[in-house]
Amino acid sequence: MGDRGQTLPIYIWLTGILLFAAFAFFAFAQAASARNGAQSAADAAALAAAQDARDELMDKLGAAVGQADNWLDWLDGMQRPDGTGADGAARRLAAENDSTLQGLQLVERNGSPGYLADIQTNYTVGRSIIPGTETRHATAHAVAVIQPRCDFDPAADPKKPVELNCDGEIVNIDPGDFDPVDLPDASVLFSVHLAE
Repeated sequence: MGDRGQTLPIYIWLTGILLFAAFAFFAFAQAASARNGAQSAADAAALAAAQDARDELMDKLGAAVGQADNWLDWLDGMQRPDGTGADGAARRLAAENDSTLQGLQLVERNGSPGYLADIQTNYTVGRSIIPGTETRHATAHAVAVIQPRCDFDPAADPKKPVELNCDGEIVNIDPGDFDPVDLPDASVLFSVHLAE
């Protein structure tokens, strides 16, 4: 009888420790979930900005072929997008992921133009045993870059037909007989991917 009375406090103490550990684990899981949501929103926002800029590159390439001697510069990364619609695209995608775009910057990674998106979630981490988490929002950033996919003869004459090798897909552009609708899909000429 005396032994049973001595084990009760130990049992209560161990149960308290286990409950505290469970609540602490739950708090860390909440924080990790919010962080993952924030990272997904940042990735989506950066990719949306870069895809919008890629569309801009395609429009400018279409306008330059046959009209400008430097139209090949749009294919090898020598020309940069000005990103007029990138901010709006990034904001829309952040909002679709229940987050707010805090900032968007045109950056360069390994010679390729891209966008750095910073976001903050609209939701908080939530209540937990850690004080203050109910008012904390998760933040994250991501960079997406635009890379040319096509190779061509460096000595190519921009006034004559040019053959592009776009990762194995051959694209022929004749500036003398060109219609912008003849350009392939933007993804054939430029890739967009996350850089970090």
